[in-house]
Amino acid sequence: MKKKNWYWVIALAFLGVVAGVILSQQYTSTSSTIEKEVPAKAEESQVDEEGFVEKGPGKRDDWFMTQKGYEEEEIPRDAFRKAVNQASDLRKMTSEEAPGALNQQWNFNAPSDIGGRVVDVVVDPKEQDTIYIGAASGGVWKSTDAGDTFESVWDDNLVQSIGAVAITPDGTLYVGTGEANPGGGSIVFGGTGVYRSDNGGESWEQIGLEESNAIGRIVIDPENPERVFAAATGPLFHEGEQRGLYLSEDGGDTWEKVLAGENETTGAVDIAIDSENPNRVYAAMWDRIRYPNKRQYGGEGSGIYRSEDGGASWERVTEGLPDSDLGRIGLAVSSTNPEKVYATVIQTSGYFEGFYISEDHGATWEKQDHPKNLANSQSSFGWWFGRNYVDPEDGDHIFVSGVQLMESKDGGQTWSATNGRKVHADQHGMAWDPKVPGRVYLGNDGGVYRSEDNGDVSREWIKATYEPYTQFYTLTVSREDPSRLAGGTQDNGSIRSWGEEGWNNYYYGDGLANLINYEDQDNVFACYQYGNCARSIDGGDTMINFTDETESDRRNWLTPLVFDPNDPSIMYYAGNILNRSTDGGETWEAISPSLSDAKSKDAYPFGTITTVAPAKSNSNTLYAGTDDGRLWTTNNLGEDWKEIEHEMLPDRWVTRVAVDPKDEKVVYATFSGFRSGDNAAHVLQSKDGGETWEDVSSNLPEVPLNDIIIHPKKRNVLYAASDVGVFVSPNGGKKWYSLGEGMPLVPVMDLQYHEPSGVLFAGTFGRGVYEIEPKGW
Repeated sequence: MKKKNWYWVIALAFLGVVAGVILSQQYTSTSSTIEKEVPAKAEESQVDEEGFVEKGPGKRDDWFMTQKGYEEEEIPRDAFRKAVNQASDLRKMTSEEAPGALNQQWNFNAPSDIGGRVVDVVVDPKEQDTIYIGAASGGVWKSTDAGDTFESVWDDNLVQSIGAVAITPDGTLYVGTGEANPGGGSIVFGGTGVYRSDNGGESWEQIGLEESNAIGRIVIDPENPERVFAAATGPLFHEGEQRGLYLSEDGGDTWEKVLAGENETTGAVDIAIDSENPNRVYAAMWDRIRYPNKRQYGGEGSGIYRSEDGGASWERVTEGLPDSDLGRIGLAVSSTNPEKVYATVIQTSGYFEGFYISEDHGATWEKQDHPKNLANSQSSFGWWFGRNYVDPEDGDHIFVSGVQLMESKDGGQTWSATNGRKVHADQHGMAWDPKVPGRVYLGNDGGVYRSEDNGDVSREWIKATYEPYTQFYTLTVSREDPSRLAGGTQDNGSIRSWGEEGWNNYYYGDGLANLINYEDQDNVFACYQYGNCARSIDGGDTMINFTDETESDRRNWLTPLVFDPNDPSIMYYAGNILNRSTDGGETWEAISPSLSDAKSKDAYPFGTITTVAPAKSNSNTLYAGTDDGRLWTTNNLGEDWKEIEHEMLPDRWVTRVAVDPKDEKVVYATFSGFRSGDNAAHVLQSKDGGETWEDVSSNLPEVPLNDIIIHPKKRNVLYAASDVGVFVSPNGGKKWYSLGEGMPLVPVMDLQYHEPSGVLFAGTFGRGVYEIEPKGW
């Protein structure tokens, strides 16, 4: 296998690790006692002369992006959409050739009381207590009880990534697919355009902008509901396509681009309309693109534009605004004094630039002497938020989305923040209920909240009780009791199904690797980003961090932590060096040299181990895969390591290695990185311990695989988790079929087969946990 030339330098990710850890402790209800804490240190990013973010060892999760677009290669322009179509075709083929695989039922398992990222909220203008929300990777949901419980009103077969939701006075819904919040590590998925429903979400019609990829905002003309504006932010990974501001004069039947960006990387992200003069429209344009080795979240195309003729013509307004280094901008017009316009301006780096006010309909702007807490609310990733909101009854009552929700009651002179212990971090959407004075809804990374005090950040916010759209990175199931589940989740920590009523948090940060000892279910393990892992012998009530006991120079965002399949007191933990414990994680010993390269600690891929697979049939045999496309094996518990080199092995991130439980020489390896004409494999099989390999990707969609499982009794039966669902092969990969009905078209990150019950569990990134009993498969 060819050696890698490491020259990767990728951006500071969307949430600094220290900030994430601190905020998680503030906003998460937890019963855990942390006896030992090893927080990772976040460092500031650096920006070059062109406005590109170049480095930042405190990156949050470039893990996601780097898997998808390996090294210097691009993600193909239509990769996600193509994969969705291929998955649909495979499902049709399954119904014809193997209906038994499809005629199985996936059932939602849990959780329903945690929530997940909500990017937009709208209130039904007619129905009492009814709202609609857009979940970042979980579709559109409806509540008829004032935001307490939610039900899905989105087609399971549509792309689940949502960017914006809007509603007309007669209740017609518009949804823009594809999340516009880019993230540092880009844990967002593209969309397939704009959809419309005139029956409360019972059915949806695709009405255009199929190539827009991400929609930042949809706004309805307050005097003419047939006039609909859509801010097309554009594909994150490519130039061009349908970037810009679009207007429909016929309720979405046709669209016209009324404002193009200054270059091929500029799209529209926000819109505001003067309620007294709807011909006066404001638009925030955003120059933003993600390259494999750089992130540009600002540039010469970023700025504020104004139209005085309903969008027919536009001028860029610049007086009083910064001349350069403009990133994302959020806009809002005063509800009681439309001459006053508010703008939150973020620098290219992601840091707060300033809060600006115009007193003359946006012609000139003045930077305010903002307090420190307003700047701090954006942390170093202001591009993750980008929306402002104004009280419909009081134009001086302003809200700015950020890590905390920021509130000003005096037109932006002073600011107060939500209490992190009462309201989850990372705010995205707000909406007032015109039928109930003082009622305001809020969407953030923790789900939906309601205020009955006009959004007062110092007063009570009521969290939804049923919101089943959690984003799972990992999942684990107790062998003794399959109702006992735990998993790592995006911005909601490590969560468990026991310990309190319902699901609850037991370890903080972004939850990643989670384990339940298969002989003692009170012995549990949980990690947050970059391998900060802890163990517990009381079901997670007391967590003891053991990271310092391990040896590695570099640790991946999702650091592997696994049990030996024959003895759960034996465990493996992998940074760039593989560590082994024989006492249940109390002490650790390094059993390998560095198995992956890195030019420096700032390089990415980091040069880390990404998957570890101990063999059940021979405890001396281990396999390991890395983020630089290497496979390794040892037959003597690490005394000697052999790099597996073969022309069939693709130069790709290794996502998983699985070993046949009866024969340690039979091994499967899965890889990520979209195929772009080079026919790089997704799944390879070796029957001789890695000496030779066969591509068993067969008819799988061209999409990264996140996990693979070998059936413990039917050794030719394989289950594969992908960004577009779960697939099954009854013949060792010669042919693949869609598995089951009932699971939305959502990324599946982790699979767990519960052997005593024969139930397969799937941890999804946006729709929680699903389960299926694949009889005959």
